[in-house]
Amino acid sequence: MSETESLEELGPIDYIVVEFPGSHMTGEGMPLLADLVDRGIIRILDLAFFRKDEDGTVTGIEIAQLDPDGSLGLAVFEGSTSGLLGDDDLQEAAAALEPGNSAGLLVYENRWAGPFAAALRRGGAQLVASGRIPVQAILASIEAESEAA
Repeated sequence: MSETESLEELGPIDYIVVEFPGSHMTGEGMPLLADLVDRGIIRILDLAFFRKDEDGTVTGIEIAQLDPDGSLGLAVFEGSTSGLLGDDDLQEAAAALEPGNSAGLLVYENRWAGPFAAALRRGGAQLVASGRIPVQAILASIEAESEAA
């Protein structure tokens, strides 16, 4: 497949910032992330970790620093970078963090949606809006509904 064909099949690109209070990371989600990649559901474009110090200073964290003994299973993600993220992106993401915490910033392609998105583009359609409803909002809505019943 040529690069042009590959770009034409590109799926929607999303990002998430996941905060780790107290900079405590268990690594429990990493095998699940690797599985999504292995099954072709997503493609990681960038994965960066950073810390926000008590004084607000933002510092990047290398995977080897997070997982020096390999117990978290992060080595598989070493070098996951497309070059899309810069220091300004980390600074912007860090604005959402509480001081003393760390975070991961993941930029990924939704590969499962690539063929669908390509078919829509070939037909002249274009995405004009998108959004995401946080799980916490859904859970709060369900809880409020069950309390009202």
